[in-house]
Amino acid sequence: MSGTAGTEDARAGSELAGPTRPAREPLSRARIVDAALRIMDREGLEAVSMRRLGRELGVEAMSLYNHVEDKDDVLVGICERIVSELRIPTEGEPFARLRTAALDFRAVLLRHPGALPLFAEQHRTIAREPILRPVEAALAALREAGLSPEDAVHGYRALVGYVLGFVAQEVAGIFTQPEAFGPPLEQVAAGLPADGFPALVALLPEMARCDPDEDFEFGLDLLLRGLRERAARRRRGR
Repeated sequence: MSGTAGTEDARAGSELAGPTRPAREPLSRARIVDAALRIMDREGLEAVSMRRLGRELGVEAMSLYNHVEDKDDVLVGICERIVSELRIPTEGEPFARLRTAALDFRAVLLRHPGALPLFAEQHRTIAREPILRPVEAALAALREAGLSPEDAVHGYRALVGYVLGFVAQEVAGIFTQPEAFGPPLEQVAAGLPADGFPALVALLPEMARCDPDEDFEFGLDLLLRGLRERAARRRRGR
């Protein structure tokens, strides 16, 4: 009888104490990179620091070094995570694959604009295998299309540079918030001599209209068309 009462008392005491707190998820490189990506997306790349990561994860900053080498390692991890969101087409016509990849790269960068400087500094990130996969896919498509080794590398750099540069302007608001960069173009043009800037004055209505998607695809298609023509000339032996 006393044993039963003791068991019931213990159970009652346990219930009064409340539910058991779940064990904290172990710290890992993946958790650290996830936290860094969250901070970057919310507050910008400059907010990512080892101390800030420690606060985000509820640990001492020094404990992070058991899982990552340093802040640069965390930043590379961010790039790896972002690249993992990319679709890497491996089937279909080479230039169609490149177009799909460029459109997707832009979309991913717009989701994570804080990462733009990291991808611009490719010397920091390029040596990691996950980041090299889309590079390999792009170079393979350019070679399959018939470009020479030299032109394939030029083409790859031109495509990446175009995407990064265009997205940098988008993120800055040049297309959607031009007033942040100075007086409206119409106001500036009104003070210009019409005979000195006839093309600008004539095209002001078009200049005032902006569709970033349309602009991006226009430039991308021009670039791909030029690469296609270069590959065709090489096949003809010219």
